[in-house]
Amino acid sequence: MSTVTIDDVRAAAQRIKGRVRRTPMLPATLAHSPLPGPPTLNLKLECLQVSGSFKARGAMSKLTTLDAAAKARGLITASGGNHGLGVAYAGHAAGVGVTIYLPGNTPPAKADNLRRWGAEVHIYGDVWDDANREALSVAARTGQTYIHPFADPDVIAGQGTISLEVLADAEDTNVLLVSIGGGGLIAGVALAAKALRPDITVIGIEPMGAPTLYESVAAGKLVELASIDTLANTLAPRRSEHLNLALIQQNVDDIVLVSDEQMRQAARWLWQEFGLSVELSAAAAIAALQFGAYAPAEGAVCTALICGAGSDGAV
Repeated sequence: MSTVTIDDVRAAAQRIKGRVRRTPMLPATLAHSPLPGPPTLNLKLECLQVSGSFKARGAMSKLTTLDAAAKARGLITASGGNHGLGVAYAGHAAGVGVTIYLPGNTPPAKADNLRRWGAEVHIYGDVWDDANREALSVAARTGQTYIHPFADPDVIAGQGTISLEVLADAEDTNVLLVSIGGGGLIAGVALAAKALRPDITVIGIEPMGAPTLYESVAAGKLVELASIDTLANTLAPRRSEHLNLALIQQNVDDIVLVSDEQMRQAARWLWQEFGLSVELSAAAAIAALQFGAYAPAEGAVCTALICGAGSDGAV
């Protein structure tokens, strides 16, 4: 099984430089209703990333490794929305055709946004795993270049570039809080953070209705959930992959669970306090602090990754 190293992350950072945004870090100060717990909290605003989420990093990292023939065949993937947008952006930037398969639980606005970037969009199945099987089947027939949303080393390395920026902009960070879907974001972020700062604590957050990696880490092997029960569809695959699980086992200190309502209230907090319009998944790290799923030690300097834009907190 291939893996990912800090050298891969640094190489990805060089490849995507100038092709994605270096997103800002916002100190969570001057709030009307501060969160309980950490005396210092920073927000890494990947919700301001091009295409609306961190996924542009991984997609562009992968695209910049492809040869001309692979690009000419066109790109194909399955997504809960954000990875598809990242691939659509990368394809648009390179003048490459893109086909995206979405599950039925994807918000229509994300499908519309994919079309705006020029992607061909198909709805298939109920959850990401269904759409992914179809995308793989179509790729096998057509020869299109498939890009996995979380279990590709180049994609993971691209997501890991976030840690390079976090530890450059807030070098005293000693706790990172990261949402988990399939595990691509936290796999890259955690491996890079631990390589740069071995004593840093990395906490993953999943929905109670989709505890895919929580259950897999507890079992010591990949677990496929029988069902999904969360509105945070970008955090809702039934199964991760061996590469992601191995990196998470090596580099993530703990995984905690939050409810959809807790994520919704956290998204409202981000909107009311900072004018940040985010989706449920992007509020998971805040929900963990706000409702006590994770209680940082006294004096901790926490950075929460606000991973994707949306309107869940503004309604």
